Order: sequence, then structure tokens, then C-alpha cells
Amino acid sequence: MLDKNTKFFIAGHKGMVGSTIMRRLEAHGYDNLITRSHGELDLTDQRAVHDFFQTTAIDYVVVAAAKVGGIFANNEYPANFIYENLMIECNLIHQAHNSGVRQLLFLGTACIYPKLATQPIKEEALLSGPLEPTNEPYAIAKIAGIKLCESYNRQFNTDYRSIMPNNIYGPNDTYHDRNSHVIPSLIKRFHEAKTANQATVDVWGTGQVKREFLHVDDLASACVFVMNLDRHVISDMTQEMISHINVGSGREITIRELAEAVGKTVGYKGELIFDTSKPDGTPRKFLDSSKLRALGWQPEISLNDGLKDAYGDYLRSLEAAT
Repeated sequence: MLDKNTKFFIAGHKGMVGSTIMRRLEAHGYDNLITRSHGELDLTDQRAVHDFFQTTAIDYVVVAAAKVGGIFANNEYPANFIYENLMIECNLIHQAHNSGVRQLLFLGTACIYPKLATQPIKEEALLSGPLEPTNEPYAIAKIAGIKLCESYNRQFNTDYRSIMPNNIYGPNDTYHDRNSHVIPSLIKRFHEAKTANQATVDVWGTGQVKREFLHVDDLASACVFVMNLDRHVISDMTQEMISHINVGSGREITIRELAEAVGKTVGYKGELIFDTSKPDGTPRKFLDSSKLRALGWQPEISLNDGLKDAYGDYLRSLEAAT
């Protein structure tokens, strides 16, 4: 159990995941939270990150900073995705070690797994086959982060932990037609279509692929849970050649069913048009989270409730922009 005086550096505190982890830590009584905006600290700048760690007392690092996006963004900007994510994680993990920080949590993604991995996907499936081409650069960067944590643990006896969530959504997401993930993108498109009385809304792909979605508040609770696990539990997993822990909702849905659910949440009454000329991505991505559940963690937020929460956040973002 982490001491309440633990000094946390939350890298990426303004993002959806980082901000939610901060709220969760504060709710658990941890109030020594250190943050830096991008203007204050460029995490891709090795010298700046080195100087920050050398001059700041930190006990625990949470690596929630990342360049993220949906299928379009990953396809359009592969160099940005691999370079920026590699630099962020390399700088944070290495400088944490250099400054004597022994505890760290690395946030990854289910994209690390092979495109055709056996479902549900176990942690052991890592590096067992080819990746989905549309997000391969991003996935490779995240795999490198896992292996960095694993390697520093092996060589320097650090306590660096990695958690792999599936398709996160919820408050403080990025709402963009093409550069965001599927749920915020659909929320924006359906809301705009409803407002403009459009008869149809285009959805990328066939609508037949399956996905698992995890509300960001459930992810944050899983992160704090994993941070507080006794080290021997993590050591046991390491001996089993498991370097990271899956976290998912345990429920999957087709993109067609998701689009229909988002339309219902938003109140859109028109027709869905599936654009089969656009990529589907991985045919199915459903995580086996049994290891984390066996340790005592459970998700709490249903997809319907989560979509209502996300749509409410989108409406608030529109109000704030006016």
C-alpha cells in the first residue's frame, strides 16, 4: 500500500486518462501530486526532462502522457506517433531511474497485440504475431515502453509496472471527426447531424468488427489498484513471463451496435451509412482481464451509462467554447 505522503508526478495530467487518475488519487487521499503543462516541460526534450527530475522530489511516476488518435490519425501521421511516444516514454522511464525513482506506472494500449490474436487476448499474446498495420507505429512505441519497464526492473530492481487498457472513452476526451477515437468521433458527428437535421451519418468500415470499451473512471480505479498491489504479486507475474496487466470492461460490441447506441444517447433519428471503402482495423479486440479481476478489481460503469456521461461532457465542452 502506498503511503499517503507519496509524491506523484502525473505526466499527461491534462489528458483524459491523466486527469482522471489525478481525481482518483485525490479521492483516495493522495494530495502530493506534481504536474507540468507542455509549456512548462516538453516531455520529448531529453535535457528538459533530465533537469526536471534532478530538481524535483518524486516518489512515483505515472506515465499517462502520449500522442493518441483513431484509425485516420494513426494512418496519416505514423512518424509522429512512433517518434513522440518513443521519446516521451524513453525520457520519463530513463530519467526516473537516473534520479532514483523506484516506482512507476506505464499506461499502454491493447493495440500492442497481434491483429489476429486469439480472443480474448491474454497478456502472453504480446509479440506472438503481426500487428494491425493502421496503428503499427503507435503499437511498436507502446511495446517499447513495456519492454523498457521490464528491462529496468530486471537490471536495476526497480518497481515499474505496466497496464494495458482497451479502447478508453469518457470525460475530457478529444472530439474530432477524423483524429479522435471512435466514441468521441461518433458523438460529435451524431450531435452535429441532429442539430443540422441531417438524414444520414457516415460511419467508417463495415460496422461488423467488435470492440471492447472501458470508461476512463474504471481505468483510473484499475490504475490506483495496480499501484497499490504488493510488490510480490508483480514479482510472481514476472516469473510467469508476464510484463504487463490487461484491463478491460469484459463486454464487447460491434461498431454497428455502438453507433446505434451513440445515436440513441444523442437522440439522432436518421440513418447510418457504413462506408466500406474505409478501414475496419483489427477484426476483434477483446482483452482477457482475468488476472486483474482475480486480484480483486472489477469495472463498475456500463456502456450505456458511460455514453451518457461522455455525451454530457461533450455538451459541456460546447458550452465552454461559446
